[in-house]
Amino acid sequence: MHRAAVDIGSNTILLLVIDEQGQPIHDEATVVGLGRGLGDKGMFRPDRMDAAVATLAHFAEVAAGLGVPAFEVSVAATSAARRALNARAFVDRVYQETGLRIQIVSGEEEARLTWRGALLDLPLPNAPVGVVDLGGGSTELVLGHGAEMGPRQSLELGSVRLTETFFGDSPGRYRPSDLARCKAHIHDVVNAFQWRTLPKALVAVAGTATTLSAMELGLSEWHPGRVHGSRLTRAALRTWTDRLFAASPEERQRLAQISPERADYLLAGACVLEAVCTHAHRDSLWLSIGGVRHGLLAG
Repeated sequence: MHRAAVDIGSNTILLLVIDEQGQPIHDEATVVGLGRGLGDKGMFRPDRMDAAVATLAHFAEVAAGLGVPAFEVSVAATSAARRALNARAFVDRVYQETGLRIQIVSGEEEARLTWRGALLDLPLPNAPVGVVDLGGGSTELVLGHGAEMGPRQSLELGSVRLTETFFGDSPGRYRPSDLARCKAHIHDVVNAFQWRTLPKALVAVAGTATTLSAMELGLSEWHPGRVHGSRLTRAALRTWTDRLFAASPEERQRLAQISPERADYLLAGACVLEAVCTHAHRDSLWLSIGGVRHGLLAG
């Protein structure tokens, strides 16, 4: 029997369908920007809700075509839905128009699902490992060892949220003062997280991290097999921070050609990933294409 899961993030909505052996038969992501313009206690914009509902209707049709009716699809909504004052109206509308039942998960549950989904098929050490889920609205940090998950926390740091706060809703050329303020804020938030013990490896998941990895690999098309298990060093993150800071909006789109809709949010994302590396005393990150949707279907 096939199973399916949907992850409704602040920037991206993702669908995963697996077969009886747990192997993926369909994995699709659409950048919708549901949390765009949301802030800390705002409202989902009508145009973003329309786009999200259209994407979810498409995903429900795909899942049904693969043998998973809408009422059997596991659907989790994360940071943006936790913050939006009209999230319940959105959930009700999605159910009425698509048949999908959305669960708005807590930051702690999001971290747990991310942990379950992130570590698949990676040659990690038999030692404490940290998982970094950098989303559009929040960043989840999880520490664990083997099957045992330890301290976890959802940080109020996301690539879209930081970009809107420090660089404006539609950033053009960045200003050094804005970048300095953004980095200082990230530093303060990340340093407030206390690792029980320092991880011997870090694993990064979600679209900002995988896009930066694809850029480092020089990919012009999405190749999940090359991104999954690749490494992104702290030095490379600093280099991409410098290049993205100096680039025009058009140049950023060219740099992020595998996912140009993320281009304006990559600078803030690179700063978060570098700060987490520094805080954990690690020189690099492993990249994983796993995440919340995989965690929903684990076990």
